[in-house]
Amino acid sequence: MKFKKFNYKIVNSTNNTAIRIINKTNYKFGMITAISQKSGKGQYGKKWISFKGNLFVSFFLKIDNQNLSLKNFTKLNCELIKKLLSNYYKKNISIKPPNDLLIKGKKICGILQESVFKNGQKYFIIGIGINLVKSPYIKDYPTTNLYELIKKKIDKNIFQNKLKSMFEKNLIKILK
Repeated sequence: MKFKKFNYKIVNSTNNTAIRIINKTNYKFGMITAISQKSGKGQYGKKWISFKGNLFVSFFLKIDNQNLSLKNFTKLNCELIKKLLSNYYKKNISIKPPNDLLIKGKKICGILQESVFKNGQKYFIIGIGINLVKSPYIKDYPTTNLYELIKKKIDKNIFQNKLKSMFEKNLIKILK
């Protein structure tokens, strides 16, 4: 499985862009990236604060296995992103269910999954926000970023490509 890559300078939200692409095209697998997003989406209708330089990406994929659990899919996606982050940050990275990754008790990543239907076919959308260079202020929820932790700038394009490769290799297993 290969994800068709859609690159944008600015979007309202990468998840909303994925929904639009699903509805207007016949692509079964895609990856949406943006330099900036104006209205990033978080869990339970919350807003994802999107600072330039951080990672905003959404994957979409057609699911033929209608019994696939969104909960199990969420866990897998958290594990994949944790594995990628551990290539950069060697200490403990924890998962705060259902969809946040924390380092030293501070949020570094949020994942928003949605499912949509087109012509009776189910699609999962995995929206991922990772604080690479700047941390938003969220009252009562400390945040961090990779630059702050490792004191080294991360090439966002390389990071995105590694994430894409990791998803391509691992998501095919659950789609069978």
